[in-house]
Amino acid sequence: MEYIHSKDIFLLMRDTLKLVDRRAMDHGSRVAYYLYKMLECKGGYEKYELADFAFMASMHDIGAYKTDNPKDMLQYELRTSLPHSTYGYLVFKHLSPISELAPVILYHHTDYAQLKTLNFGYKDITAYLNLAEKVDIYSVALGDKFELSMFDKQAEKVVSREALRLFQKAVDDFDVLTKVRKGQYKEELDDIISYLIFNNDDKKKYLEMLMYCQGFRRESAVVNTVTCMCIAESLAQRMGVGSLDREEMYYGALLHDIGMVAIPNEIIDAPRPLTEDEYKKVRMHVHVAEKVLHSRMAPEVVEIVAAHHERCDGSGYPRGLREAQMNIRQEIVQLADAVTALLDKRSYRAAFTEQEMQDIIRQDSEAGKYDRVIVKTFFDYYEEIMQHMKERVEEILTTYRKINRQFRQVSGKMKSNH
Repeated sequence: MEYIHSKDIFLLMRDTLKLVDRRAMDHGSRVAYYLYKMLECKGGYEKYELADFAFMASMHDIGAYKTDNPKDMLQYELRTSLPHSTYGYLVFKHLSPISELAPVILYHHTDYAQLKTLNFGYKDITAYLNLAEKVDIYSVALGDKFELSMFDKQAEKVVSREALRLFQKAVDDFDVLTKVRKGQYKEELDDIISYLIFNNDDKKKYLEMLMYCQGFRRESAVVNTVTCMCIAESLAQRMGVGSLDREEMYYGALLHDIGMVAIPNEIIDAPRPLTEDEYKKVRMHVHVAEKVLHSRMAPEVVEIVAAHHERCDGSGYPRGLREAQMNIRQEIVQLADAVTALLDKRSYRAAFTEQEMQDIIRQDSEAGKYDRVIVKTFFDYYEEIMQHMKERVEEILTTYRKINRQFRQVSGKMKSNH
């Protein structure tokens, strides 16, 4: 079953990251459009190749979401570009199906004189992206005063002369600066993105990449998502749930907390119990997730995401659904998420012990909050389920920590070369 179309992968990633900082993704979209039209002027590319380059360009600043303040674009673009370029490179290298384009992200701030001396593929694309990004930054800052000729003195030193030629041709042939200034470029960008071709494994990898992006703000977000996924998967297998339903649950659990990226850090990291108003804002993460996923993911998956805080007795949120209004997939993920939340350390409390978690789940089950058959299965196979979960979490964190370790190593090496 196709749970999401290739173009919707792009739209989902773009709109999710916009929840963290809209400016960075709007910048990425404009740069992607500039690069796409430059390559169209150059010629020789298939539509699907242009789509891949546009996708990469739109995400070229993904590493900025790992910085202390992703909203300070001038800081990470013009003053300290190394950290976000390095982290974005590692994310694409280890997590993206188009890992061969990762060096483009790593070197997209490198002056052309130095870029020419390096040995890697797609140096021309890197040079074009370098100029496209500079044009966007300065044209936004200067408005009508911006002139492409301001880069002429930097030709072959900071920027590529060929890149300047292609951008000028894009201005002459497609009036790209005017279209961007008036917001008229979006339809063309959406059109080329529609040529993206991802197989099911690629789509799964991109959605998992999106899960890792939630960990940019805090590692626990990745741990919690994987914990929920593994508990739900093990429970479903032991209850004889069919493979199609289990796959829907996998994606539902993978994306269930995607709306949390929209919740301010000061609320998530509050060193005290939340106020009623703050708790209402946290509860909005379900609506945010449903809105982002609607019409992109299969409705069966969206239903799981939308119901992960509902309870069988009607005491959950946001709709107060009761057991008769839900299915087993939703109810399994609800229990998996509740177990995960209890085992998670919060800023205002320590994590509950496994015994404390078990006692709470049993009490809530007796009160009618969870399906009793699901809870019984959970405890009947408790050791197996938890062992599988711990092994899988460690496997995922190995990749996550590998990216962070290489980030420190690559940053140190590149600093020593400057």
